Amino acid sequence: MLKIVFMGTPEFALPSLDMLVREGHEIAAVVTQPDKPKGRGQKLCCPPVKEYADKNGIIVLQPYKVKTPDFIYSIKALEPDLLVTAAYGKILPLEILNIPKYGCINVHASLLPEYRGAAPINWAIINGELKTGVTTMLTDIGMDTGDILLKKEMNIPDDMIAGELHDKLAVFGAECLKETLAKLKDNTLYRIPQQHEKASYAPMLKKDVGLISWGKPSREIHNLVRGTNPWPVAYTFYKEKRVKIWKTQTELRLENENDACYDAYQPGTICKRDKDGIFVKCGEGFIKILELQFDGCRKLCSDECWHNFESGESLG
Repeated sequence: MLKIVFMGTPEFALPSLDMLVREGHEIAAVVTQPDKPKGRGQKLCCPPVKEYADKNGIIVLQPYKVKTPDFIYSIKALEPDLLVTAAYGKILPLEILNIPKYGCINVHASLLPEYRGAAPINWAIINGELKTGVTTMLTDIGMDTGDILLKKEMNIPDDMIAGELHDKLAVFGAECLKETLAKLKDNTLYRIPQQHEKASYAPMLKKDVGLISWGKPSREIHNLVRGTNPWPVAYTFYKEKRVKIWKTQTELRLENENDACYDAYQPGTICKRDKDGIFVKCGEGFIKILELQFDGCRKLCSDECWHNFESGESLG
């Protein structure tokens, strides 16, 4: 078994950490981001990885900076065989990467070199990808630029949201890491340099990413809704009130004998609303809104609130 320092922060990292514990590896320490204030009360909350480590009696380190001599020394003092990172959130310096005998293995939620960066799950859906996966890679000083070790692929269903894909890939990541370590033990693990010219990037999401542009095709809007659920959530405006859009379907045409008249409507126009949904004209096709939320209110299904919208009015 290996002596491992695990570095991760959010829920995505938990299946990988749990797998290492269950497989009997010695977790010398867990390194995670510092506690942060959350919610209206700004109460200090610890990362999910810290919660897991505390419950399992694992030493926790929460450095504000990873390049300080003190932190580097603390990792050296642990004498790990291997570093494992999963959504840790910081780029490690060479002084740390060179400490373990086997270097540092990272679990990344994309098929590298595609979607390097902080938000690969969201951007894969927003960009309409039909498949994604996880990659284990040997970390270097770049941002997800190290040699590839293993990949696992999966299809992205048309109705899958980012939160669901996140949970699937977190489990996939643990499975891929387990297989990677088995190959490391058997001396059958091979490094494959990335084709850097094929790289694409997945920058950190900001809240304004979710603003819907109704002039885009319905498929792109649907993907934006899926890719920003559960955060930051796609949104639009109706009568100057912000409306979060949680769930949609795409419609190429409306089943109505007066269908042709909708072609003259501007994108963002509510063409039809009933208990089945709120139908909105897009730059190409239509979106059917199935679940939404006004600021300060709970989520509502379309059959609860369709009467609050008026046909012929505009969103945006």
